Amino acid sequence: MFKSLWANRELIKTSAKREVLGRYRGSFLGLMWSLFNPVLMLTVYTFVFSTVFKARWGTGSDSKTEFALVLFAGLIVFNIFSDCVNRAPSLILGNPNYVKKVLYPLEVLPLISLIASLYHASISMAVWFVAYFFLQGLPHTTVLFLPLILAPFCMLVLGISWILSALGVFLRDVSQFVSVVTTVLMFLSPIFYPTDILPETYRNLLQLNPLTTVIESVRDVIYWGKVPKVTTLIVYWIISILVAWTGFALFQKTRKGFSDVL
Repeated sequence: MFKSLWANRELIKTSAKREVLGRYRGSFLGLMWSLFNPVLMLTVYTFVFSTVFKARWGTGSDSKTEFALVLFAGLIVFNIFSDCVNRAPSLILGNPNYVKKVLYPLEVLPLISLIASLYHASISMAVWFVAYFFLQGLPHTTVLFLPLILAPFCMLVLGISWILSALGVFLRDVSQFVSVVTTVLMFLSPIFYPTDILPETYRNLLQLNPLTTVIESVRDVIYWGKVPKVTTLIVYWIISILVAWTGFALFQKTRKGFSDVL
């Protein structure tokens, strides 16, 4: 898996750049949209939840902006997952020429999609840190643990994307099913609420959600200033590597039938 991705690194780099630029090609603001969108959304969240709903995260703090910052941090993580997973079933279907006519390493397509999503997430994260600096002060030193949390998360997303992109070729209903599942996961993830407010039974079920651990861990290191639990990180790394390896193996096993179906 790593050998294939490393061997095609230049292709991945070029394609990811084209993917990012292509999303805003022809628009007046161009790449500025990638900055404008998170700024607008953070402003809207701050106003709606702190002023309209007067929401608090349950920490006893009267900060009007705490809920918006905590919520936005969770949404950044979810948007990476949602963007990649929703696009995965159509990655091969949308590029039939790569399958039929060109000797192309199809396995890099999910990674290109992931890199493009990470670019937009990095812009959103930069906006988050700027907002945190002006509203709360200097960030915690625990932000240095952020790569250790996001790296296995990216492998998990990549593995799921490989599986869905392969299944999407043979089962056209996969894209419809995935869009429903991601919507459900958004409300079953601790994005709009902390897990502490749930009863113990539901709290344990929520931990089965693959997004729960990474969302809570990201919030811990960038907002609450907590060091991530070593055991949790180790387990998450192991599961993510297994999912990535399984997804890659399934993709490589089924790719021989892509041309027949398309």
